[in-house]
Amino acid sequence: MKETWKLAFVAVAAVSAGAAGSPAASTARETGQDRARRRTPVVEVVEKTRDSIVNISSTVRHVRTFRSGIGLGIDDFFAVPTESTSLGSGFIIHPDGYIVTNAHVVARTTEMTVTLSDGRTFDADLVASDSEHDLAVIKINLGPGERLRPIAWGRSDDLMIGETTVAIGNPVGLQNTVTTGVISALNREVRFSNQVMYGDLIQTDASINPGNSGGPLLNVLGELIGVNTAIRGDAQNIGFAIPVDELRAILPEMLDIEKRYRVEVGLKVEGRDAAAVTAVQSETPAEEVGLQPGDRIVQVDDTPIGEAVDYYVAAVGRKPGDTLRLRVERDGKTETVQLPLREIPLPDGRELALKLYGLTLEPLGAGAARRLGVRMGSGLLVTDVERHSPADRLEIRPGDLLVLLGRSRVRDLEGVGLELEHVKANEAKYIRILRISQRAGLDAYDGLIYPR
Repeated sequence: MKETWKLAFVAVAAVSAGAAGSPAASTARETGQDRARRRTPVVEVVEKTRDSIVNISSTVRHVRTFRSGIGLGIDDFFAVPTESTSLGSGFIIHPDGYIVTNAHVVARTTEMTVTLSDGRTFDADLVASDSEHDLAVIKINLGPGERLRPIAWGRSDDLMIGETTVAIGNPVGLQNTVTTGVISALNREVRFSNQVMYGDLIQTDASINPGNSGGPLLNVLGELIGVNTAIRGDAQNIGFAIPVDELRAILPEMLDIEKRYRVEVGLKVEGRDAAAVTAVQSETPAEEVGLQPGDRIVQVDDTPIGEAVDYYVAAVGRKPGDTLRLRVERDGKTETVQLPLREIPLPDGRELALKLYGLTLEPLGAGAARRLGVRMGSGLLVTDVERHSPADRLEIRPGDLLVLLGRSRVRDLEGVGLELEHVKANEAKYIRILRISQRAGLDAYDGLIYPR
């Protein structure tokens, strides 16, 4: 066998040497004709999108789930080893550093690092997470004036079985890996556990492996058509992606500045082919500046707007007192509108957490942060739990750190108030806490909590 390999190597070397010395080969290289013929649509997709795709690494703790919890069971499909660092993928949706990935990529983590295609690394913060749909938004903080390249959005309602797909991500830590295939089926349902089932998934035979989670599934135009989310562990080349139209429908709620930042706008924007104003609430800033249903928003500040999700992404991060400069089309004419963002008084997060769940929460101090081994601002400290309360029934204890409530990362009591202000009777909230364990270090606990 060794001799066979040796002879084969010699033969290949000889052929290569002959080709290198061939005038015809040299001419082809000089004219670039062969290279042009090798330039396939897949090559063009990679060149168009590579700067929009990121690698995500995160610190993972040992995880145990409450008896009433909703463990995702994703690991059963991915067979991810229990290591201190998990790898996943994501893609940029906003030049200021907003990134979409899977919820299960960032679940159970305390710290995240994003690596861009040029090798630069950034700490990342969780903006919003929706475990029901396995989607999350994270953000990196860029330098002054620095902008990233967002991915181009496609659509998933016109997908054709058999059309070419391209998946780019970081399988098993191999950054910027490209695989190709076709759409194998549409509207697939996949059950991960007794509690979790995803429907309307895209099935593809483009190779998707652990680490591809959260990365883009693209068409041959380099447009996003899905978010890679899972593979079938007992088969080969059976992968699944969340349709981009589902992401498009969920993002406005995840990024809604009226809910997230207590901002009054009074504007509802919908549409995939245009960002159309579909409703204007009375006695709000939107009505006061003259916006009307039927208006089409084509620009927010310096950001072009092509569809409704662009508007919500462009507005994310704005706070009360800011002003949105909207470029609006109406009846064939274009005008600029200065839309002020008015503050709505914040609900009392400490009072609501105590009233609804029997939880007493306080900001995380420097001493508690050192004790838990987390960064300041990583969550809120549980200082007391009422007996026989919903929190007590979930075995939450004083000294735990609340890091996730509903779809939002817990940073302060204001955020808790925003999340709990409109909780309805029997409405469950997804909750995650961190706890020091002498045996295992810092553990994470996930569960559902109901108001009393």
